[in-house]
Amino acid sequence: MACTTILVGKKASYDGSTMIARNDDSGAGNYTPKKYVIVKPEDQPRTYTTVLSHCTVQLPENPMRYSAVPNAVEGKGIWAACGVNEKNVGMTATETITSNERVLGADPLVRYVAGGDGREETPGGLGEEDLVVLVLPYISSAREGVLRLGSLLEQYGTYEMNGIAFCDQDEIWWLETIGGHHWMARRVPDECYVVMPNQLGLDSFDLEDALGEGRNYLCSSDLREFIAENHLDLSLAGVLNPRDAFGSHDDADHVYNTPRAWYMLRYFNPHTCVWDGPDAEYTPLSDDLPWCMVPERKITVEDVKYILSSHYQGTPYDPYLAYGDKSMSGAYRSIGINRTDFLGMVQIRPDLPEACRALQWLAFGSNAFNAIVPFYPNVSRTEDYLSSTTGTVETDTWYWTSRLIAALADASYKKSQFHIERYTFAVQSKARQVINQTDREVTGLLKTGVEDHAGQDEVEKILLAGNGKIADILKEESQKVLKQVLDEASNLMKNQYSRSDV
Repeated sequence: MACTTILVGKKASYDGSTMIARNDDSGAGNYTPKKYVIVKPEDQPRTYTTVLSHCTVQLPENPMRYSAVPNAVEGKGIWAACGVNEKNVGMTATETITSNERVLGADPLVRYVAGGDGREETPGGLGEEDLVVLVLPYISSAREGVLRLGSLLEQYGTYEMNGIAFCDQDEIWWLETIGGHHWMARRVPDECYVVMPNQLGLDSFDLEDALGEGRNYLCSSDLREFIAENHLDLSLAGVLNPRDAFGSHDDADHVYNTPRAWYMLRYFNPHTCVWDGPDAEYTPLSDDLPWCMVPERKITVEDVKYILSSHYQGTPYDPYLAYGDKSMSGAYRSIGINRTDFLGMVQIRPDLPEACRALQWLAFGSNAFNAIVPFYPNVSRTEDYLSSTTGTVETDTWYWTSRLIAALADASYKKSQFHIERYTFAVQSKARQVINQTDREVTGLLKTGVEDHAGQDEVEKILLAGNGKIADILKEESQKVLKQVLDEASNLMKNQYSRSDV
């Protein structure tokens, strides 16, 4: 699936939290309804069979509760996408990435082969459909997430190239698959942020650490031999660049992928490098954009939302460009695209009690026209406004309301954009007020020393009440802005006429 990812280390974030965020985008011309749910241990399967590749995996008997954003319409698998487990470990999966012929010739993807006409059915490997369900309920740290997923990839293989992020309160790890069975992972430096479009991203890798102590790098146990036997290292100086060895540099990347990374880096480091003009150090066509950088200031949730909603504002490439030379308008694939299904961000806040340490921020539909809101995932249920999505278009669910708002606001962009700006500001401000108050209530209760079952129930009641208030704010403000953009779009219809009959 087409996506965009940003990872923010704890020393790069505004409050010392780790943050992992990703736009989950459908393929061209498609839209996938999503919902937000809590999966309880009793609802987690013990034997899991993938829908797309018919691969069966036996799962441990001790799953944890976790949140997820699965498909709302059955038929293609779960696609749990993004969540937090009860140990406050987050996961987002996946960022579809690219490879090259040399890698896939050496370690082919594990494709499903249907039976029939005398041919035996051959199961395929694992994919985006499966990974959150197979990993998140069983890990107690981000590092454990890498190791569990790595072992599954080595055992079952995969039928696609993917990048996956894990976070806990201390660390963020990024894993990239290499061919059918190989993988590598790097710990995000605490002071850095990472940007990832749909291409293999790691631009440096320490094999000695990965195959030794594993402090900041991890990989499949035979990766050194795999590289050597298949002549994958393209460096002249003997310093492995994974992007060169395992990735792609297609012409299509320069339209679809690298411009997105360029714009995100340009936003967070406007003065560090020259990004524009004839003397630019990096351009939208640069194959050597850094995988991670130290930002010029600390990064907020609002920054993450803005950049994952962006469509090259302030550049000649903005598809909504209203003035000046428009010859390059819409030249590159936007980050905030029409077919985004949802934006999911996990934030783990180390200065708060474990009960309310994690937040799962969500936005449904095209990010250029929506708001992002936080929910506490360490609860037993989610609000109906987010969890009851079906395949039927309706205004009683946030997913479909967001889709309608976006389509109408896009059609009346000049008239509707200020409505969207006010909507976003109102929702996010009010939601933060609820979070601040709920954090105080939970912290105050826990200071009284409640540790029994009744105390835990009381904590959950506070968290559920906070989630309910945010859902109510979201529904009220979304209905309000839906009417506003509907009126603006209606006033631009081709059959309008200025004379009134009243």
